[in-house]
Amino acid sequence: MFWLKFGLITIIVFVFISTVKLLLRSILKMEKVKKEFFSFNHINELHRKIEKGLRTLSGITLLILSYVLLFYYEDLIYLILIAVIVFIVLDYMIRAFFEWKFTRYPKQSILTVTEMIIILSAIIIVIEFKLLGPY
Repeated sequence: MFWLKFGLITIIVFVFISTVKLLLRSILKMEKVKKEFFSFNHINELHRKIEKGLRTLSGITLLILSYVLLFYYEDLIYLILIAVIVFIVLDYMIRAFFEWKFTRYPKQSILTVTEMIIILSAIIIVIEFKLLGPY
């Protein structure tokens, strides 16, 4: 049942993000920028280096944090989720900054920030209303 709920919530969030992006593109008169589906889509070399460093830092931090919390502070295990959310926000903000400063389409950063806000809102709603069940 968990995976069915998770899949349904994921599909709803994806459809909502797509709809909001479509509406924002039409309201702000933005043209669609073609991106690969499973690609990093780096803006420039500096963006690639910063994002690679952030991914490395987040991986190491999450491994150490999960080890410490699992073996020493089991009551604080929710801190892993908070760390993941912080790294997601950092990733989206870095992408939005580089889209705003270094591309021909600076309005794309509005879509990136909007997507981040929708994803964070969905995570908070799922946790707050315990939509995936008790935990």
